Amino acid sequence: MQNNLTFVGSPSGDVSGGEPRPLLGVSRSATGRRWLARPHDERLALAHAQRGGLPELVGRVLAARGVDLDQAEDFLGPTLKRFLPDPHALLDMQAAAEHLADAVRRGRRLAVFGDYDVDGATSSALLVRFFRAVGADIQAYIPDRINEGYGPNAPALLRLREAGVDLVITVDCGVTSFEPLAAAAQAGLEVIVVDHHKAEPALPTARAVVNPNRLDETMTDRLGTLAAVGVSFLLVVAVNRVLRATGWYANRVEPDLMGWLDLVALGTVCDVVPLVGLNRALVAQGLKVMSRRNNVGLAALADVAGINERMDAYHAGYILGPRVNAGGRVGRADLGTRLLSTEDPVEARDLAAQLHTLNAERRAIEALVLEEAIALVEAQAATDPLAAGALVIAGAGWHPGVIGIVASRLKERYGVPACVVALEGGIGKASGRSVRGIDLGSAVIAARQAGLLMAGGGHAMAAGFTVAEDRLADLRAFLAERIAQQTAGQGPLVPTLHLDGVVSVRGASVDLLGHITRLGPFGTGNSEPRLAVADARIVRADVVGGNHVRCILSSVDGARLKAIAFRAMDEDLGPALLNHGGRPMHLAGTLRADRWNGAEGVQLTIDDAALPGAS
Repeated sequence: MQNNLTFVGSPSGDVSGGEPRPLLGVSRSATGRRWLARPHDERLALAHAQRGGLPELVGRVLAARGVDLDQAEDFLGPTLKRFLPDPHALLDMQAAAEHLADAVRRGRRLAVFGDYDVDGATSSALLVRFFRAVGADIQAYIPDRINEGYGPNAPALLRLREAGVDLVITVDCGVTSFEPLAAAAQAGLEVIVVDHHKAEPALPTARAVVNPNRLDETMTDRLGTLAAVGVSFLLVVAVNRVLRATGWYANRVEPDLMGWLDLVALGTVCDVVPLVGLNRALVAQGLKVMSRRNNVGLAALADVAGINERMDAYHAGYILGPRVNAGGRVGRADLGTRLLSTEDPVEARDLAAQLHTLNAERRAIEALVLEEAIALVEAQAATDPLAAGALVIAGAGWHPGVIGIVASRLKERYGVPACVVALEGGIGKASGRSVRGIDLGSAVIAARQAGLLMAGGGHAMAAGFTVAEDRLADLRAFLAERIAQQTAGQGPLVPTLHLDGVVSVRGASVDLLGHITRLGPFGTGNSEPRLAVADARIVRADVVGGNHVRCILSSVDGARLKAIAFRAMDEDLGPALLNHGGRPMHLAGTLRADRWNGAEGVQLTIDDAALPGAS
C-alpha cells in the first residue's frame, strides 16, 4: 500500500474552500485516508494523448509525472545510449578506474566489502563478476548484521590485509567510515570507496571516494539518485574503458557489461531510489536481461519462488529482493552475494533454497515484531502524537534483521516516518523509513553530529543508526523538531492516497493495462498508476492465505473483474470488503495481468475502499 502524505492547502487537484476536493467525495476511506486526484496539467495530458495516440488516462499519468511532450519518447522507451553519462564526470572516478586497472594488470589481490542488503549484494556480485572476468583475483566480504553491523569495521579490514589483500573496494558503504578506513590505511591496506549515501564535509582516508552525493560533487543533480549498484556499474564501465585503452583485451575476450544489467536492475529497484533518468534506463534494460535468466543464481531463485512468467519490477522488488535480503536479515550475510555471483547451477539451487527458507523464517519473525511495535505505537499515541514527527519505537529482543521491514510497515500504516530500534545490552540498532517530502537521512546525520547517536546515516527515504538506550527520548524529540522544521509552513499532514484516474469495472481492461505497462518500470519517482474503480459491486469476497481478501467485482452492465487485497485482514480494509452489505463501493488500486491456462485477463490489486459519499 502507498500511504503518501499531502499538505492541506497544497495544489492537489480541485480546491474548494482552500482545501483539495476529495476524489469521488472520499474524505475518509476504510483505511482512514483522503482520496485526491494526482495533480497534473490537463492541457499537457490532452496533448500527450493526442500526439501519442494514447488513452486520456495515460496522458494524464505522463503529465502528472512531469513528462513534457518532447520527453515522452525517452520516458516510454528509455535507453542507456540516451542516459548513460561519461563515468569520469564523477569526482575521483578517473583515479579509481586507473588504479584498479593497474591493480588488475599487476595481479594484485582485491576484495569487495559490501553491505548485506540487496543493493550491497548486487553491487558486490557485479564487481566480483567483472573483475573475475578480466582475470583479477577478487573475493567478497559481507559483514554480519548482528555481530559486525553496517559498513567497514577495522577488525575485518585488518583480517583481509593479513590474508594478503592489497586493495579493498567498499560498495554501498564507507563514505562515513572514518576510523575503520584510517586503521586500514595505517596497516597498508588501500581502499576505494564506492557509495551513494549522504556524505559529510570531510571524507574518509581512501585512495578514491566515488560518490555522487559528495558535497563537492558537481554531478549530484544528475546522478545523486543512483543506487550503489548504479555507481558500481559506472565504475565497471570506467575500469573497462581503461583496460581496453591499455591493450588488456588484445589476447582476452572483453566482457559484455550489458549482460550484468539484471543485477543493476534488481539492486536499483530494491533500494527504492527514484526510477527516473539513468535509473529508469538501467532498470528498463536490466529487466530485459533478467527475463533471459542468464544469471544462474537469479534463475534458481525465480524457480524456487515459483515465477514462471516474464519478470518485471514487481518480481524484482517483492519476490526476488526479499529472498536475496533474507540472508543478511536472519541467516548468513554473504548468501545473497554468493548466489548472484556464482556460475555453478548446483550451488545456485542450494543457495536459492536456503534463501527461500530463510525468507519464510524472516516473515514469521517480522509478523511478531510488527505486532509488538503496533501495540507500542498505540500505547504511546496519547503522549506522542503521530503528527509531531517520526515514530521512534524500541523493543528488547527484536531481531535487527527485520526492523527495516517493520519500519516500512509502520510508515505505511501511520503515514509518518518510522524508526524501529532493536535493543540489546543498552544499545539499539535501528532502521528508519520515511515518507515523501521528509528527508530522514539528513535528520539522522544531524542527530549523529549532535552527539545523540553512536553511528548513523542514510538518504531521504531510509536511514540506519546505532543509539544508546538512554538517549532514545532525546533522539525522539530531536527528530520531531527536525521534521517539524522540514514541514514548517506547509500545514498539518493528512494521510492521503493519490489516484491517477477513475475507471469502471468494464474500463479496467486488458487494452488499458497494455497502455499502462508501457509507463513502467514502476517504483519510487514513477509510482505504478493507481486507479479508482467506481461503483463496483462485490459479488463475492472471501479470505485466502490467512489475511488476504479475494473478490469478484461486477457492474450494472454485466462486466466482471477479479480483485485481491493483500494483508487486508491486518487492518480495517478487510472487514470493509467482507461486510459491504450489498452496497456498491469505490475501490482504489492497481491493475495487474491475470494469466491462467493460456488466457490473459486483468486483476485489481486493492489498496483501499470506500462507500460512495464516505466522509
